[in-house]
Amino acid sequence: MPTVSIGRDRLFEALGKTYTQEEFEELCFSFGIELDDVTTEKAIMRKEKHLDEESDGDEEVIYKIEVPANRYDLLCLEGIAQALRIFNGQQEIPTYKAANISTKSMLKMHVKPETSSIRPYVVCAVLRGVTFDTASYNSFIDLQDKLHQNICRRRTLVAIGTHDLDTLHGPFTYEALPPSSINFVPLKQEKNFRADELMEFYKSDLKLKKFLHIIENSPVFPVLYDSRRTVLSLPPIINGAHSAIKLETKNVFIECTATDLTKAKIVLNTMVTMFSEYCERKFEIEPVEVIYSDGKSYIYPDLSVYNMEVSLSYITGAIGVPLKADEVTGLLNRMQLRAEKSLSDDNDSKITVSVPPTRSDVLHPCDVMEDVAIAYGFNSVKDIAIAKGYNISKGRAVSLKPLRLEEFSHIIRLEMAMCGFTEVLSFILCSLNDNFAMLNREDDKSTAVIIGNPRSSENETARTSLMPGILKTIGQNKAHPKPIKIFEVGDIVLLDNTKDVGATNRRHLAALYCGATAGYEVIHGLVVRIMQVIGLVPPDDNTTYYLKPSEEPEFLLGTQASIIYKGKQIGTSGIVHPEVLNKFDISDPCSYFELDIACFL
Repeated sequence: MPTVSIGRDRLFEALGKTYTQEEFEELCFSFGIELDDVTTEKAIMRKEKHLDEESDGDEEVIYKIEVPANRYDLLCLEGIAQALRIFNGQQEIPTYKAANISTKSMLKMHVKPETSSIRPYVVCAVLRGVTFDTASYNSFIDLQDKLHQNICRRRTLVAIGTHDLDTLHGPFTYEALPPSSINFVPLKQEKNFRADELMEFYKSDLKLKKFLHIIENSPVFPVLYDSRRTVLSLPPIINGAHSAIKLETKNVFIECTATDLTKAKIVLNTMVTMFSEYCERKFEIEPVEVIYSDGKSYIYPDLSVYNMEVSLSYITGAIGVPLKADEVTGLLNRMQLRAEKSLSDDNDSKITVSVPPTRSDVLHPCDVMEDVAIAYGFNSVKDIAIAKGYNISKGRAVSLKPLRLEEFSHIIRLEMAMCGFTEVLSFILCSLNDNFAMLNREDDKSTAVIIGNPRSSENETARTSLMPGILKTIGQNKAHPKPIKIFEVGDIVLLDNTKDVGATNRRHLAALYCGATAGYEVIHGLVVRIMQVIGLVPPDDNTTYYLKPSEEPEFLLGTQASIIYKGKQIGTSGIVHPEVLNKFDISDPCSYFELDIACFL
């Protein structure tokens, strides 16, 4: 989860109260965030430079606070302080509003049709009469960086540009032009660059070079101009030096170019709502009209509040605590959600929740229920409510029991352990190479779920079998005494067009025997034993399950078999191919089987 670094003294000043570290940790826990670390700015710098720890006693204390990944409003001091003040009852929930100006007098952003080929969307807003101090200015810049790393997915989905409006002249245009025709002085530079020259220049920049790939191979680059053809920015790379904001800036123009319009709206809303408290007219934002080439126009930001109706019985049933409607509305108000009670036709109280533009994480009644649980306090939920459970629809106690799949998986694990095998757990995400080439398989593009924008090459796809993880475990434990007997019970993921999400999870059992005596009979005996536990014994007429010779590339030909149940293949078994073992740096022979155990339920 994201971690936000905040000066302790400034945070306490914003909260209007001084806390001990223990008291603040308790406050964070009550609100659903966590004080992750306490350090100093110089200590952070020393750690980055690998220097010895020293302290002069006068350093500012920095609190590192861990916040939920989908709470973009908590990525800066302003958001955290405001949320905690409302939680403590020190402040009312603010009402954000658009400045009351006519469409005719609004600033305009004209979007050229060429932008559709690279970054088709742009949203804009203005913060008027802003008064920054050094800390709030730094927080404003830091929030952009945090959003770029988080919801913006390193600027691939959204790129934020902030400008001193007093240096610009509207209306503005958003265009896509050949790199050679774009000339401007970029931020923190004095020389004029062509856009294609800029790509070469920033290849040696440690911060910006990682964003170049987003547009560098495109025949056109996105660019924003004012009415005098002054470049505002070359998104998602760099802003122009001409409109750079400073500590003295009073009117801030914010533009977000994007490939994902929904995320662009969330990013813009987060920026303007968090820092509108520094405006001359507090919590008021000036809208901008965005006009597309087809004549359609939109006004941003969208600060509308949307209402969600949630039944009281759903909330109390899911939490397991019999709360009254007035208590629930009070708890929701502490979590920045205005709430009122109403009575439905079936006499079940309904809670009408108004979701503000700062709470883009609230999408479903379960999000409302979660906020009620946080505000009520997880430690206040009695053990009896957890032990007995609550019927979500009726709000009364019922008995709980494990899901059939989990109960069955537990039985299988126990049996495998009694057979002398040790359980391992491997990651469900892996590289495409591990999932296919390392196992001598070809990617037919019809089975594996591919991860968009993976964090690393190790997270490119969801595994389609448990084999890569188990072989990696053996490869990393070559020095372990032989034989090595391990198993795993876990999920694989397969593409499935019949599912609404396009994929399905299947629970698999896999086991591997590694050692000089790893013959097929070893793993076959284990298959027979597991089938006996399930209640299946292979009869002569093959009506329950049977083995059929197979030709899977990960196994040696002639020492492998498919496991067939009710006419369908549910697993494989065999001696692992030496080529596969070599790829995983394993020198001893291995026998292996894998079985889809979900098919037995």
